[in-house]
Amino acid sequence: MGKLCFSMAPLFLVFVILVPQALAGHDYGQALSKSLLFFEAQRSGYLPRNQRVQWRGNSGLNDGKISGVDLVGGYYDAGDNVKFGLPMAFTITMMSWSILEYGKQMGASGELGHAIDAVKWGTDYLIKAHPQPDLLYGEVGDGNTDHYCWQRPEDMTTSRAAYKIDPSHPGSDLAGETAAAMAAASIVFRRYNPSYSAELLKHAYQLFDFADKYRGKYDSSITIAQKYYRSVSGYADELLWAAAWLYKASNNQYYLNYLGNNGDALGGTGWAMTEFGWDVKYAGVQTLVAKFLMAGKAGRHTPVFQKYQEKAEFFMCSCLGKGTRNAQKTPGGLIFRQRWNNMQFVTSASFLMTVYSDYLTSAGKSLRCASGNVSPAELLSFAKSQVDYILGDNPRATSYMVGYGNNYPRQVHHRASSIVSYKVDPSFVSCRGGYATWFSRKASDPNLLTGAIVGGPDAYDNFADQRDNYEQTEPATYNNAPLIGLLARLHAGHSGYNQLLPVQLPALKPIATNPKPATKPVVKPAPASSTSPIAITQKVTSTWVRNGKTYYRYSTTITNKSSKNLKNLKLYISKLYGPLWGLTKSGNSYFFPAWINSLAAGKSIEFVYIHSASPATVSVSSYNLV
Repeated sequence: MGKLCFSMAPLFLVFVILVPQALAGHDYGQALSKSLLFFEAQRSGYLPRNQRVQWRGNSGLNDGKISGVDLVGGYYDAGDNVKFGLPMAFTITMMSWSILEYGKQMGASGELGHAIDAVKWGTDYLIKAHPQPDLLYGEVGDGNTDHYCWQRPEDMTTSRAAYKIDPSHPGSDLAGETAAAMAAASIVFRRYNPSYSAELLKHAYQLFDFADKYRGKYDSSITIAQKYYRSVSGYADELLWAAAWLYKASNNQYYLNYLGNNGDALGGTGWAMTEFGWDVKYAGVQTLVAKFLMAGKAGRHTPVFQKYQEKAEFFMCSCLGKGTRNAQKTPGGLIFRQRWNNMQFVTSASFLMTVYSDYLTSAGKSLRCASGNVSPAELLSFAKSQVDYILGDNPRATSYMVGYGNNYPRQVHHRASSIVSYKVDPSFVSCRGGYATWFSRKASDPNLLTGAIVGGPDAYDNFADQRDNYEQTEPATYNNAPLIGLLARLHAGHSGYNQLLPVQLPALKPIATNPKPATKPVVKPAPASSTSPIAITQKVTSTWVRNGKTYYRYSTTITNKSSKNLKNLKLYISKLYGPLWGLTKSGNSYFFPAWINSLAAGKSIEFVYIHSASPATVSVSSYNLV
């Protein structure tokens, strides 16, 4: 796990000049495809029908049960089987930001649908984890019992206790980051699933209010997280980060004013950073606020926003080695921050440099560093050099993305990939037996963790491909999240539009949900108009009272209004609090029951559910008309 405390004190470091880049180019499109596969390997819960990483199975199916809440789903953060809320939410924020900046390029690569699926797998879980406005579950499982065992997620016998924050036990950093994730994702889904987008934004509003009103560090409330994801930077950066994303998502002046009025008090204008990651968000906030300034949104806050921008540019210059306090680099030219999962800082910093380069290009400006002005192209070129290093242009000629190139880590510190697949050998792997049998094996992993970005080399470009070398061989979701945007940008180039204008994501192209390209289902965005070929009607058919609570039986009818057969219908149902009959559930989606392959023109099917609340929200995720 990228779980190491760091100092925010100034560093005075010397770096060595970059080695020349290798002449051979990289296949950034292939790397993008692989990096998105990694998120499928990290899935917890019921795996969907279109799961491409076939060696994984369902896991964590009772998560939240002992607390009386459904917390099935979400992502394992790294090589273990714990669901940590802070890094998971940051992962979702960064995946969403990648899509918002470079969705057009992802569309051109045919990967936009997979990227959106990866975000939704996370946000579906975050919605479950936020059942009340001032209540948020921030962890399932605990690192202490989990690290004592080496088991597949499908086998785990470790504690699955759920830990929460509430007004009496606040966690402004956790609630703020989760608000940022919900807000960023709401922009992604605005075109493809408007009702889902609105639901996410509502959660974001509530979580920001919760974070701002009841202030405190989350690891003072969820103390078991301190050893793994301690919030060293506190919560001030997350409050600003959430406000920036809520302004971007809602265009509500309240959040812009929050950034202007609190910039000094919460450190947004004061902290000059040389890192950006799951704990420290200042450089990300400063980059976003600089974008608002360059887009002419600052208004009366212009003097404060200019101070944010000065700090954003401090970060960029530091990474380049052209500032007053420069980031350390390895002899091979890699940004180096710490020996434990250093790669997380490389991908995050490179993403910020890439988007800032595009913002400067759109604004017709250059970067102002202590050593002089730097062109946007030079900033982008340095970010590219970091990606190229990751993909193999380094002194060891090693790719730090599993499955990319010929020379990549084979003994990844990852429970699921290092133990034979449950589907190959379902024999139970015991807690300590996994260490004896699988962890200690000096052989390649039986399952290829395609696309994973591991911790990476040390300060001198050295790397030991050994499973017990967790500082270097453990991957993490937040290593990959910023990289998907970077790879899309490098693969497809600049999209040719002003990066300071509001986001306009492209229509989703057909994507293959099966590795065999024989049948490519058309994935269409959820219809939001009356011209939709699918009609959904709901009605109450029965009510009764039990133990003082009123229950309702709802009948929902799905009608094919088109002149063609309706196939591969995928529904998303939110605000469902009871049992449902008549549909097949896979993951967080619902499909035709097993005995129905398609719905003929003009025909209908019915499903029913029971709960003690208003009707559930039923929306169409995708379908085919054939």
